[in-house]
Amino acid sequence: MAYNELIKNFEKIREYMRDFYVYGFKSRDGDDRKSLRSYDDEKRRIESWLGKFMRFIRTSEGKNVFISIDSRNISHNPFYNALKAKSFTDVDITLHFILFDILHDEKVEYSLSQLMSIIDKEYLSYFYEPLVFDESTLRKKLKEYVELGIISVKKQGKHLVYKRAKDVKLDDIYNAIDFYSETAPCGVIGAFLLDKNVKESDIFYYKHHYIQSAIDTGVLCTLFLAMQSKSAVTIRNSNKRSNEPKTAKIIPLKVRISVQDGRQYLVAYQTEMHCILAYRIDYISNVKIENQEPRYDKYKKIFDSNEDKIWGASFNISLKKKTRLEHVEFVVKVEEDEDFIARRLYREKRVGKVEKIDQNHYRFIADVYDSNELVPWIRTFICRLIKLNFSNRTVENRLKQDIIKMYEMYGIKGDEVNDI
Repeated sequence: MAYNELIKNFEKIREYMRDFYVYGFKSRDGDDRKSLRSYDDEKRRIESWLGKFMRFIRTSEGKNVFISIDSRNISHNPFYNALKAKSFTDVDITLHFILFDILHDEKVEYSLSQLMSIIDKEYLSYFYEPLVFDESTLRKKLKEYVELGIISVKKQGKHLVYKRAKDVKLDDIYNAIDFYSETAPCGVIGAFLLDKNVKESDIFYYKHHYIQSAIDTGVLCTLFLAMQSKSAVTIRNSNKRSNEPKTAKIIPLKVRISVQDGRQYLVAYQTEMHCILAYRIDYISNVKIENQEPRYDKYKKIFDSNEDKIWGASFNISLKKKTRLEHVEFVVKVEEDEDFIARRLYREKRVGKVEKIDQNHYRFIADVYDSNELVPWIRTFICRLIKLNFSNRTVENRLKQDIIKMYEMYGIKGDEVNDI
């Protein structure tokens, strides 16, 4: 059963979940941000959502708690439980149920003044200590529900008339919602829809299930809203090189998600540095939408025209000076029974180009902002590499030295075939 003390400030719980259960494990005494009581309270909340996935080990520093999940054995993201633990005021929750008791059917419709009259006479008068709703509160709540699509509105004469929106049957699209909830950004929307359906036939299981991005849903949703309205935002951004988060004004342009580890990045124009950078979304907090940006389309077009030179998330597209690209080229040898290697090259080349030299040799070519990002991928062809050519010789030499060290570790001497 979920911990029944609902949370108002999700950013606080997000920080604990991220630091203690995603990035690394800390003992109770190792948390130097808050009091031990605060640590215990947040730990108890998290355990109520992730209890069966919690494990611990004892070290010299104390008892370290961590999360252990086999993605092959789960079909639903357990982090969504935290996003569903949101608090409401007495007025919010009471008004919600009263409204939908009145608008119980799609055919029932009332104006704002009619709804106010019914609430006063038929509902609030029965409270021992009557709650007081003013017309402004009701109007705001109706506007919120219209924007959410759960109440519809139309003009009738001089007045606006409200009624319950048409119900959507989810049975026919249950599997699509199930898949969306576990694979898409802001998938918690699908998880909420699944809660309304009694069907429980889980047909999807995932070899690589990147659940940790769920706790960034609130930040991601606000960034999407800013992109939709072409607006700037102010954010607090943390990084490993600085102990204190920094506030920055940026213009969000696009979200990129790594297929290797599920990490989410925000591509944004940095107003002070006049360049386009990538920010890790799990490092971003306190997002606030600012004014609309008249040059939004210009910045977006600049990024789109440079996206074919980006391998991962390391780039700096300056609007003041031309950024130099780094050339990457390598040749692999493919044996007669290794067509799968050639298929891998074509499938995983991203922004690069693959050329067939002859029956047994293929060349990969790319011009990117940061050639170092390709090194982990190039290493996967290490037994078949024939030739390397990097314009950034530092990166090339480092890769060659790594290969030589590996040979030494395994007692292998280089020869003419294996030497690069």
